[in-house]
Amino acid sequence: MTVLADPPVADHAVVHQLADRLRCRSPRLRSDEAYVARVLALAQGDERVAQVRVNRSAASVTVRWAAPSPPQEDALVRVVELLGDADATTLEVAAVPVPRFGDRFSRLALPGAVAAVAGLGRVLGFAVPGPLGALGVLAASLPIARRALHSLTVERRLNLDVLDMTAILLTTMRGSLLAPLSVIGLVEVGEAIRERTARASRRELLDLLDSIAESVWVERGGERVQVAIEQVRRGEVVVVYPGDRIPVDGRVLEGRALVDEHQLTGEPMPVLHEEGEVVYASTLMRDGHLHIAVELVGGETRAGRIVQLMREAPVHDTRIENYAGRLADRIVLPSFLLAGAVLVATRNPTRAASILITDFATGIRVSVPTAVLAAMTSAAQAGVVMRSGRALEQLAGVDAVVFDKTGTITEGNPAVIGVESVASDVSPDDVLAIAATADQRLNHPVAEAIVGYAAARGVTPGDRGRWNYDIGLGVRAEIGGQEVLVGSDRLLEHENVDLAPAKPFGDGQSRIYVAADGRLCGVIAYADPLRREAQAVVGALRDRHGMEIHLLTGDKSETAHAVGRRLGIDPADVHGELFPEDKAAVLRALRAAGRRVAFVGDGINDLPALAYADVSVSFGGATAVARETADVVLVEDSLHSLPAAVGASRQAMRLVAQNIGIVGGVNLAALTLATATGLSPTTAAVVHNGSTVVAALNGLRPLLGADRRKRRARSRENTGDTR
Repeated sequence: MTVLADPPVADHAVVHQLADRLRCRSPRLRSDEAYVARVLALAQGDERVAQVRVNRSAASVTVRWAAPSPPQEDALVRVVELLGDADATTLEVAAVPVPRFGDRFSRLALPGAVAAVAGLGRVLGFAVPGPLGALGVLAASLPIARRALHSLTVERRLNLDVLDMTAILLTTMRGSLLAPLSVIGLVEVGEAIRERTARASRRELLDLLDSIAESVWVERGGERVQVAIEQVRRGEVVVVYPGDRIPVDGRVLEGRALVDEHQLTGEPMPVLHEEGEVVYASTLMRDGHLHIAVELVGGETRAGRIVQLMREAPVHDTRIENYAGRLADRIVLPSFLLAGAVLVATRNPTRAASILITDFATGIRVSVPTAVLAAMTSAAQAGVVMRSGRALEQLAGVDAVVFDKTGTITEGNPAVIGVESVASDVSPDDVLAIAATADQRLNHPVAEAIVGYAAARGVTPGDRGRWNYDIGLGVRAEIGGQEVLVGSDRLLEHENVDLAPAKPFGDGQSRIYVAADGRLCGVIAYADPLRREAQAVVGALRDRHGMEIHLLTGDKSETAHAVGRRLGIDPADVHGELFPEDKAAVLRALRAAGRRVAFVGDGINDLPALAYADVSVSFGGATAVARETADVVLVEDSLHSLPAAVGASRQAMRLVAQNIGIVGGVNLAALTLATATGLSPTTAAVVHNGSTVVAALNGLRPLLGADRRKRRARSRENTGDTR
């Protein structure tokens, strides 16, 4: 496109307009989630609008009009009014209510009240009437009774609730109140902690095909017609315009375009596609136009196969049962048999009840989740959200970490890393000024990086006259009376500019060449830079935690290996040019080899790998579906807290083992005493509950000094230190 001068910058610009719909671009849609929510809410409440779709990556909104459609001259006015109203309105989106941790603790009110009355009666010298006290105990034990009844009648097995309910009934029948009430209180506290460490196993699937328009342009009978996406068939030719997502997998017959494939492949830069090349559904057309011969549609496309992979991914139980649950259930039957034998031998229900009270299981069921909850809370204070106790347990056992490259190990956006002059009369700042002047207002990531770099260095773009942008090549412009070229080596070679003065490429770098009046002036090197903490994090995971490190990317293999060399990753463990299903295959192979694998990623293209990992890690700023799929979320969008999260999970598992030892040792001694010589139910409850409290306090150790560790971690973020 050639113009005589730059048009004025507008807040809203029309991408294209049809009789029944209009697509408009607004930069704010890309960066402001609250603004997007208000646009959607206002549009859905407008009777003139049949459908509204916001594409944040393209900063565009598509409004489909209800019949009858407004005249085309009124359509833009209505959309601009909609965007302006969303900016001015105070409309708020209702928050989703979140269950509170204290809800279950309200169940402790009744047993607490009964215990308080009984204790007060002892102090003041009066006794709570037997029937009244027993009624209070039984009412307080109803939640346990319901679970016990369900286990006996539905699951047809003995579990810990059956054991606890039996002990409560025996001690209540003997006239004791404090012993059964202490058991009830302890059980309910344990259930509350268990539920706090659990997360519903809800993996939301993002169907990549949902982002494709419901109707597409198809060439039929020599004419271009608009049809529903479901009516497109193999062999037909579809036409795609800027701002649209490609609706099919197919081969380019005509045209050339820049296509953003980041969500599907992880390639950080838009890719130039020309005649004969293959393009994929769900990728975004940034510039140009394409005529595509349809090869695959719907669920057969590569994007459709990603959705199927997600649906087939294993969904794991999220309650920490490996220690507390299974061990508790194994102890129930032996406890019943021992109590029954003592009852037969002594005919003393009190001694039998004491044996049931001094079981190991209740203490383990409380102290194990307490340690997990404390570790999760400590990690959250350090900026790491662990979705469940299972996530923490799995992370503790990880011995291989697989990183996605783009946006995870790297920043995910091109950045200028150097400007070089190759002409004696042109300074590096002159080269930068020429490039920024030519690239100003271009919607291309590299052009935006150059303009931003110039602004950071205080270099102001000048006036640009006539200019022309060649898709995938660069810009021709008239600047200060000179004919300027800013673009790829192919552009300059086509114009017979000698590139010999330029030095060879650096490792993993790309270049933009700058020429004026047929002479090379300089080069601008750019790359997708490593996160500043990446090297320290990889080193800590490998050297301190003994983990095997892998790197996966949809980017070129040469770029992947350049990044791998900088991080010290074995070349055999670096894989480039992978599609999402290929990443999932790498993870499945590692797991089949006996590895417990953590995967760290942030994009839609990472979803299958996130779903197939033993534990998945993402960032607070990742795509919403990646955050939902992840077991562990690094809130501050930095890798620096990942080694700390691994250390915290391993400490939690050590505390779990210690707590099992504490509870087991004390209760074994009490059980031996109760069996041999007898032990009153109250004394048994005190010993049993005391060991549980000690173990629970031991499990709270991760919270000690958590604030101090958080401040230390924040101070280290600036240096990339992960110790």
